[in-house]
Amino acid sequence: MPPSPTRSIPVKCRPYFKLRSQVRRIVPAADAAAAVPWSVPNLCAAYNWPTQLAGGGVIAIVELGGGWVQSDVDAFFRSIDQPSPQITDVSVDGTQNNPNQSVGSGSDPDYEVALDIEVAGAAYYAATGKAAIIRMYWSQDIASAVEKATADGCDVCTISWGADEANWGATAAQQMEAAAQAATNAGMAVFGAAGDNDSGDGGSTPANVDVPASCPHVVGCGGTYKTSSEETVWNDNPGQTNGEGTGGGYSTLFPVQSFQTGAPAPPANSKAGKGRMVPDVTGNADPNTGYTVYVHGGETIVGGTSAVAPLYAGLFAALGTKLGFVTPTLWKSQSAFHDITVGGNGLYSAGPGPDPCSGVGSPIGTSIAALFKA
Repeated sequence: MPPSPTRSIPVKCRPYFKLRSQVRRIVPAADAAAAVPWSVPNLCAAYNWPTQLAGGGVIAIVELGGGWVQSDVDAFFRSIDQPSPQITDVSVDGTQNNPNQSVGSGSDPDYEVALDIEVAGAAYYAATGKAAIIRMYWSQDIASAVEKATADGCDVCTISWGADEANWGATAAQQMEAAAQAATNAGMAVFGAAGDNDSGDGGSTPANVDVPASCPHVVGCGGTYKTSSEETVWNDNPGQTNGEGTGGGYSTLFPVQSFQTGAPAPPANSKAGKGRMVPDVTGNADPNTGYTVYVHGGETIVGGTSAVAPLYAGLFAALGTKLGFVTPTLWKSQSAFHDITVGGNGLYSAGPGPDPCSGVGSPIGTSIAALFKA
């Protein structure tokens, strides 16, 4: 389908998942035993997930490629003793659910699709005891998919694809922000992965942030290394600015946001942007403490900030419907998050309070739920 006359040519985006088999974090021998993957229910419990919420939120998942099969979904949810969610495919521009018929490479987007569905659905069930309702939006353009999900009345949207701001350019990024703002105005909360390549985000300089996560009306989701005893910034290549680790930094396209209370200013001598800080929140993403998912007929371990966006989406769909622009409330309520104070993503370091590695922190689920109690 040709691009809309009012829309820029779709940006070449990539999914933000990492296979555990491809990433190895160097940890002291004494800590190696703790670096084990999580099942989604166990991770939710570790994050103090609420239970028995009324739920009702419909989850939109944006995908630009790959696909899913019912047998994988059913096997995953049987493995964690949950019912499978109700999943509906929606083609925005002719793009279809198109899974590989065999195990793909480490860049196979089927892993992304499985991760999104399984994490969002399991996180929702953990909070409600009910099967999630998920709508899969297949498109070559993220903004168009968000617009369609908004028109369809979805309550939460999760996006695990993106690219650095320089790749988007100002026009396309502003169009993405317009779609996100319209979505939140209509009551749909939007979550986006902050990227998996440290402060460089795969760009040509050490400091880049990712769209859609840098859009002010998207909740940017960063990543941590979480064990049963510690949680630090995810970075499997310390000292590098374009290794395997959470994205984060300052926008060159979007200005400082007044709702980001306590956000530190960018370094004065930095060549980075001087605008909106990314991410807003964070959660477990390191593949070494990743998520057990089911794809291509078997279990595998997957991480990446693309796991964090659907984790939050599942929680917020459980909190109710039409919550809209939730980000200012999250920033006003930093005690509802675990403050991440250790680690860095290349150019930036974590510390007490908000920072461009972990935002306001990782979730304390019951505390977040209390913020949106009717």
